[in-house]
Amino acid sequence: MKDLLSPKDIVRSGLCIGCGSCVAQAASNGTAMDFDWYGQLKPKGPEEWYRSDSESFTRTCPFSPAAKNEDHLAAELYPTARQAHLATGRFETAYVGHVSEEDFRLQGSSGGMVTWVATELLRRGLIDGVAHVVASQNPQEEGRYFRYRISRTEAEVRQGAKSRYYPIELSEILQMIREVPGRYAVVGIPCFIKAVQLLRREDPIFRERIRFTLGLFCGHMKSARFVESFAWQMQVPAEQIEQVEYRHKDPNRPANWYNARLTLRDGQVVNRDWWHLADGDWGAGFYMNSACNFCDDVIAETADISFGDAWVEPYSSDGMGTNVVVVRSPLIQELVANAVNENRLMLEEVDAKFVEQTQAAGFRQRREGLAYRLTWSRTGVQPRKRVAPDSKSATRQRKLIYRIRYYISAGSHNVFKLARSIKKPQLYIRWARMAAAVYHGLAYHQGKLGEMLKRFAELRG
Repeated sequence: MKDLLSPKDIVRSGLCIGCGSCVAQAASNGTAMDFDWYGQLKPKGPEEWYRSDSESFTRTCPFSPAAKNEDHLAAELYPTARQAHLATGRFETAYVGHVSEEDFRLQGSSGGMVTWVATELLRRGLIDGVAHVVASQNPQEEGRYFRYRISRTEAEVRQGAKSRYYPIELSEILQMIREVPGRYAVVGIPCFIKAVQLLRREDPIFRERIRFTLGLFCGHMKSARFVESFAWQMQVPAEQIEQVEYRHKDPNRPANWYNARLTLRDGQVVNRDWWHLADGDWGAGFYMNSACNFCDDVIAETADISFGDAWVEPYSSDGMGTNVVVVRSPLIQELVANAVNENRLMLEEVDAKFVEQTQAAGFRQRREGLAYRLTWSRTGVQPRKRVAPDSKSATRQRKLIYRIRYYISAGSHNVFKLARSIKKPQLYIRWARMAAAVYHGLAYHQGKLGEMLKRFAELRG
């Protein structure tokens, strides 16, 4: 394998997550992040830049095998951490609960903790701005439904509440941070936070200006086609969509009953539960970025604080939403502890095992599943992960599940592309129903044909 890598090497090897770190560092004019045929963000630019091997790129791409891994970064960032666990990495304290102050909890998809921490950092004068994801004002004109923005007021930060299962990238806000002095917090999924930490090791400007990192637990990155699939299945024109809400909150329904809502230009609102969408089973891997097959960080182990949903009972049935929180920064730990004492946060301390249980499916996919996938033959750049290749530990059924998930992920991109190009949505929808039914039968019912047929009939409605 080459010692030095180029953006092209990572993209062609299926390891580009689309974070935009490479574009943010590019000295070449004409570089940008843009959507490819499959609705995934990829770097574009002059061939000389795209093909050029680079020491800096090799060290800072989060999926480069030569980049420092999460264990190394966390040891540098949090050398005095009180606790460490194989699943969660280093940390000070872990909690489960929600925000009780104002309406943070109601506004968020979960317990409101992400927005609260970002807002508290602003209130305390510890930062001047928050880099986070917000909805695009004119998505049809901008060509995307969500993007990163730097918010400088509490009202602006609150506009970023709720989950966004959509490809976004960091290049524009990283360039802004470089150009505009100040103290910033960055919110992101695990690989994005890793990219930021790798940049901070390389560049003193980022090291000085990015003061805090807020991580989001992650299952995988979806492509932009997920929204178009919503539109197809709800029978509305995708080009008329103005707002996308992936998880509409209803306090009277369990938190894990996801409901997708689309708002159109004429004000019409359509919605459907994920369970009734052909590609709505998250675990099946529809539209998953191929790089996610080679990620071993579920909970953003290199972030100062990270947040997820508490997917265990009784919390998963609480329609108001509940966060599980892992704190690594002593300063943020002090902020959180003080707010708990003041009853602004309703949090209880939990151990690493509890955190792992709330994300059990994600850890199986990113640890046992990853170990199995690392034994598969592949071309291009070879991932180097903290998990050792292992084709023996997983049961036969688990291996079959990892295989079918991999094929559904790849197939969803290709079948959707074909259906889109020939303007035959039903081609994709029928394929997705069949794939979902097979996955359902294998994952939940030991491959029983009757259960597959039952699920297929349910999805036909």
